[in-house]
Amino acid sequence: MIRAAVLALGSMLAGPAVALSCLPHDVAETYRRAAEAEEAYIVVQGRLEFDPARLPSTDMMPQQKPPHTLIPARLTGQALTRGGFDQAFDRAITLDVQCFGPWCASAVPGTEYLGFLERRDGGYVLAVDPCGGMGHPNPTPAMRDKVLQCLQGGPCTPTRP
Repeated sequence: MIRAAVLALGSMLAGPAVALSCLPHDVAETYRRAAEAEEAYIVVQGRLEFDPARLPSTDMMPQQKPPHTLIPARLTGQALTRGGFDQAFDRAITLDVQCFGPWCASAVPGTEYLGFLERRDGGYVLAVDPCGGMGHPNPTPAMRDKVLQCLQGGPCTPTRP
């Protein structure tokens, strides 16, 4: 579904006034996407550190930005287990900052993230896109509780306004 939205967005970029429209970024929906993916994911809450100078530019010209900017980063916090966020996590990761046409994700070093990290051969990757991606900045206790509830097999439905 996300790929289809990106393809549709690409076809709309020819017009002069296009706005990016995203569904609300919800941890239960992110959990569902990670659980249904072929790739393996872990969930970590922690402080994200990286060099902000490596972020893609946010100006609207030129219209097309690189679809992926890979930035070395570090995430320090706690990984999720069935008992909660109780496993220490302090690792170098890759921050995959994605752009949809002229719109790029942003991140701020030192921010607390609830991240769904894809496990790859080279380590872990946190993908963020203009609609949120697999990272939730400044997570609330309710967001943490919802993800734990999802992991434990409880109700895991997105909250829609």
